[in-house]
Amino acid sequence: MIPNNYLEKTYAGFLGMNIGIRLGAPVEPTAWTSERIERFYGDITDYVKPFKNFAADDDVNGPVYFLRALYDGNNPDDLTPKDVADAWLNYSRDGVGMFWWGGYGVSTEHTAYINLKAGIEAPRSGSAQTNGIIMAEQIGGQIFIDTWGMVLPGNPERAARYASIAASVSHDLNGIYGAAFMAACISQAYLTSDVNEIIKAGLDTIPKDCTYAKVTRAVMDFHKKSPDDFKTCLKYLQDEWGYDKYTGVCHIIPNAGVCVLSMLYGKTFNRTVEIATMCGWDTDCNAGNVGTIMGIAGGIESIGTHYRKPMNDSVVLSGISGYLNILDIPTYTKELVLLGHKLANTPPPQAIVDSYKEGSIYFDFELPGSTHNFRVSNPTFCSLRHTTHRSFEGTGALEMLFDRQSRGQKCKVYYKPFYNRDDFDDERYMPVFSPTAYPGQTVSMKIYVERFSGETVIVNPYVRNNSNKEDVLIGGMILKEPGWQDITFVIPDLNGAMVDEIGLLFEANSPAKNKDFGCLYIDAFKVYGNAHYTIDFAKQKYAFASITPFSHNHGAWAINGNRMEGMCESHAEAMTGNYFSKDVIVKGSVIPFTGESHLISVRVQGALRGYYAGLCKEGIGIFKNDHGLKAIKVIPFKWQYDTLYALTFEAIGDKLTLKVNEDEAVLHVQDSDFGYGMVGYGMYALGRSSFGPLEVETFGYDY
Repeated sequence: MIPNNYLEKTYAGFLGMNIGIRLGAPVEPTAWTSERIERFYGDITDYVKPFKNFAADDDVNGPVYFLRALYDGNNPDDLTPKDVADAWLNYSRDGVGMFWWGGYGVSTEHTAYINLKAGIEAPRSGSAQTNGIIMAEQIGGQIFIDTWGMVLPGNPERAARYASIAASVSHDLNGIYGAAFMAACISQAYLTSDVNEIIKAGLDTIPKDCTYAKVTRAVMDFHKKSPDDFKTCLKYLQDEWGYDKYTGVCHIIPNAGVCVLSMLYGKTFNRTVEIATMCGWDTDCNAGNVGTIMGIAGGIESIGTHYRKPMNDSVVLSGISGYLNILDIPTYTKELVLLGHKLANTPPPQAIVDSYKEGSIYFDFELPGSTHNFRVSNPTFCSLRHTTHRSFEGTGALEMLFDRQSRGQKCKVYYKPFYNRDDFDDERYMPVFSPTAYPGQTVSMKIYVERFSGETVIVNPYVRNNSNKEDVLIGGMILKEPGWQDITFVIPDLNGAMVDEIGLLFEANSPAKNKDFGCLYIDAFKVYGNAHYTIDFAKQKYAFASITPFSHNHGAWAINGNRMEGMCESHAEAMTGNYFSKDVIVKGSVIPFTGESHLISVRVQGALRGYYAGLCKEGIGIFKNDHGLKAIKVIPFKWQYDTLYALTFEAIGDKLTLKVNEDEAVLHVQDSDFGYGMVGYGMYALGRSSFGPLEVETFGYDY
């Protein structure tokens, strides 16, 4: 049965997971022993490191991307290991991002991925028989499963079953038991905040005599005898259940002990993730798992503001889709809840249905404390927070306090739909990005000004050009009287550059003797509709081992003037755009240098699915990648090396059309297997190509 507070609890759980990951990540390597953590950071009560933006982490990649097996598989009510294995293969860039690519026979996930690529099907891909028991029982079984518990609230048995199926792709035995245990605990946390009841629900789903159950009961017994000092229990774990006894890179059993310890001794969300971090070993994984459990159990009010504020409702990922890699937490929470209702066969609340539009942006600020990754450029003059003091619809809005500004003083309040390398301090898991908003789309929002002093203020809608960092002002308004105002505009063409800020340029308009002081409220922020934009490679950069705004899978890529050059030994792809683009016309060009495959693509859903068209060995063709590239139709066409060919690829409904040099050659086919996806370029044979600026126009969006 779906709990009444499902949405808010899930929001707290997903926030809690990411807070735990962010807290534990800086002290994750094994060189950070618990003694060193205590020496340098003492009793942890806050993040140990600041981040401009926290880069991607495998502990959130897996829960988001592997869950997509429920969308892509044949039947979400009958999940199979193959469904999840396909998600592994489809959403991972081979050798980059997603998880730790530590080598075959070293990293459990890397080993399982190579097994899958070699044709070893799941669950044999992760079995102890295939990989050995040590590798099968590393920690990955439980660190990628949080969302399985979130979409099956109050149903620990089913959550454990789905998590076990998912974990079997890469793990076995205690590796699978850990997945079942954690998913069941997460599911049970929707029903109770009692830690012992939550742990019992986890134990009820795994064999009573397995090592995972034994370490769990051992920690519970120790806590009963010594309930006040977690360090004594940690010492017991280190002596009796440590890495010296459970070997490999990161075994699940010692870390299972830490997770149980931290919940029993922590009791609250904040203290639980702090203890999990101070214990050492796999700090981000452990703090992330217990952060999910305790976030759901305690609700949003249990999470400290000092942990929540730096998150700002946003995380980034490092999967194959740059669009999906930019994740708004409140929006994703709604996606999880809608999926949970579907699995429970119950109708979701209409308010959630109305406020979630796949492929569009809608920020309603209804979830408690939600900010949807909005920012201000000048925190000296302006500050942001969520408010229930005023809203256009519902109960929440974004509130920007402007504090005694004089005429000419400015501050931007904006949403960030795209990231650059310099937005990050490090390159954890190599994230790549495609914007979540594009020229041609419509932006709308409701604003309200409340003045405590001053005469008038000015707001100018704007977008920022990612290439030259210039703000493009759309046209402003003077605000004097209170009342909700509508702002609607179309994102202008940026001549081949991307958009990395959308918002308002706020400007004080009162003299110094009567400074502007008050609040600006924003509600119902939307970005929707058809896009029409060009990607000019002269305005892009090489970053995170990719060329913006593309995700690359295989191949070597470089910018040469206003063109992108690629070469590969067998296969290489460059993907970009809104992951949910449906009807689309893509125009580009190719200069083939060597090889027999030079293609443009539409409706690419990852490494396993998409449509491709262009020059091939037999002439020109339209191809479908469905777990392997196959020709739909090929016709003769005499093309030559070192010659430029203009390519247009249209996908309208089930009709696919390729045009070469406008109407010099035209090819039509019909296929309805893939209804949406990314766009880009590709090569499916040894060779080298030069690809020109890409023009993308989408159709059929209706918010």
